[in-house]
Amino acid sequence: MDRNQAIGFGLMAVLLLAYSFFFAGTDKPAEQVAVQEIAKVEHLQQNNAVVEEDSLAQFRRAAALGAFGTAATGEASTVTLENENIRVAFNTKGGQVEEVLLKNYKTYEGDPLLLFDSESSETDIAFRAADGKIIRLSDLYFTPSEIKEVAAEGKTGKTISFRANLGTGQYIEQVYTLYAENFLMGYKLNFEGLDQQVAGNTMTFTWSDRLKQLERDLKQNRAKSTINYYTAEDGFDNLSISETEEQALVEEPIKWVANKQNFFTAGIIAGNSFAGAEMKATVDPADTLVVKTLTSQIYIPTKDVLAGSGEFMFYFGPNDYKILNNIGNDFDKNLDLGWGIFSYVNKWLIIPAFDFLENYIGNYGIIIILLVLYIKTILFPLTYKSYVSMAKMKVLKPEIDAIKERNDGDMQKTQVDTMKLYSEMGVSPLSGCLPMLLQMPILFAMFNFFPNSIELRQEPFLWANDLSTYDVFAQLPFTIPFYGSHVSMFTLLMTASTILYTWSNNQINTSMQGPMKFYSYLMPLIFMFVLNSFPAGLSFYYFVSNIVTFGQQTAIRKFVDEGKVRAKLEANKDKIKEKKKKGGPSFTERMQEAMRQAQELEQKKKAKK
Repeated sequence: MDRNQAIGFGLMAVLLLAYSFFFAGTDKPAEQVAVQEIAKVEHLQQNNAVVEEDSLAQFRRAAALGAFGTAATGEASTVTLENENIRVAFNTKGGQVEEVLLKNYKTYEGDPLLLFDSESSETDIAFRAADGKIIRLSDLYFTPSEIKEVAAEGKTGKTISFRANLGTGQYIEQVYTLYAENFLMGYKLNFEGLDQQVAGNTMTFTWSDRLKQLERDLKQNRAKSTINYYTAEDGFDNLSISETEEQALVEEPIKWVANKQNFFTAGIIAGNSFAGAEMKATVDPADTLVVKTLTSQIYIPTKDVLAGSGEFMFYFGPNDYKILNNIGNDFDKNLDLGWGIFSYVNKWLIIPAFDFLENYIGNYGIIIILLVLYIKTILFPLTYKSYVSMAKMKVLKPEIDAIKERNDGDMQKTQVDTMKLYSEMGVSPLSGCLPMLLQMPILFAMFNFFPNSIELRQEPFLWANDLSTYDVFAQLPFTIPFYGSHVSMFTLLMTASTILYTWSNNQINTSMQGPMKFYSYLMPLIFMFVLNSFPAGLSFYYFVSNIVTFGQQTAIRKFVDEGKVRAKLEANKDKIKEKKKKGGPSFTERMQEAMRQAQELEQKKKAKK
């Protein structure tokens, strides 16, 4: 405030005091009226000082931005675009995304799910001006256009543009297009007439995201949250999971960068390619409010923006395979379906069946039961073959027991004689293992399907409130190492059914003896600790699968006559003898001979000692 303003406000105060003293009514004391009037004057002074300070700050910013200073003054406001799935809010100061609400989802606490908000997320674009100054879009004020309806390639939607005018025919424009029934939002950045005012080969798009906890299990949230990206040369890659910090510098063209969480992803996709990126993920284990902090600096080719071809897409939505698969460039890998064959099992076998059942059934517990029946029907021929193979070994148990007794604890000699017996009877010990081995890809594919299936998110079944995370049947007042502080009933049921299934197998599979038999019962107990904090949907699937398999074996047992199996083996024995007379030794026999020679060599070494 200058000297003249101070004198003016002082004279106003004197006049108000004189008026209050000589002309005020008798309803209030003159002193009280005077105090109120002086307060009004002080309030007016403060407001004037704030206005003056803000104006001065804007003037200084404008001066510091040089040729871009004409857009440094204005007033910030919020404008929104929305469709059936998301609502996006933009701030006219910077013209950037300020908030993204996913309409059809809630947090684990039942609050609206904000995938992007001004408190925890921020984007900005910076570039170098011709005079060397670094200009940020967040320093500029943009004027929004009216929201318009658009239609392109059979799609309808809404579009809005934000323009910062810098002079005659010179402006920065950002255009956003949100199509109906979509989670993709088009984004175009255009620098019109600014070829001489912009320097440098790249502009920097900065995205900082302090991920909020959206799911109940914070540990699982952190394990599933990272930055994924796709390079033009090497394809999909990501920052590995770490309890401290992971970072990567990519100096080759990139198609997209995504902040991936357990069930949701926020990403930016280039129309052409980004020039490179620096990405960093940090974790503070002591901070229970922030899951992870993801920071990316993505380099946009300046020539694309100046040429009007700076086109991109934002994705704000769920990790749903049906949606992600249509985006291209392996964007569907933001949904972790496993590696190699496990991924293909999920894509080609599990997901189509799950989606089909989902169209007709609303209860996801029932869907899991039907999914088990579907998988078990496909695998039934392998289950039958495995059972028959174990039945063959069971009918040979008297001969195997006789071999053990004859060799009196000599394990190597017992093994050689047992293999000889199998060869004479035409039994392959691997024939029972191979069908089980072929089922393993489906078994392990489920480890990726259930923890990442958004369809199960917040879906209840029986006592489980959410099939996508562990069920809490009982909360313990203490923590058991490697187990946790809760009891998952689905995990207990899975463990009990696995032990029952193992016991049933061991009644048939007589080759399972000694330490192997002990470990077959120990493994379910180990998995009880491992899976206690895994999704309830996964434990329930394994429980139902074990019960169905046990039922299948019970039914098969009624149709498999062990007497006929024995008779068939005796017939095989005669055929094999006849075949030996006509031809040389078989592969199995050569293996037996090699084992016998190795045994004799070992015995000679022991004799010399």
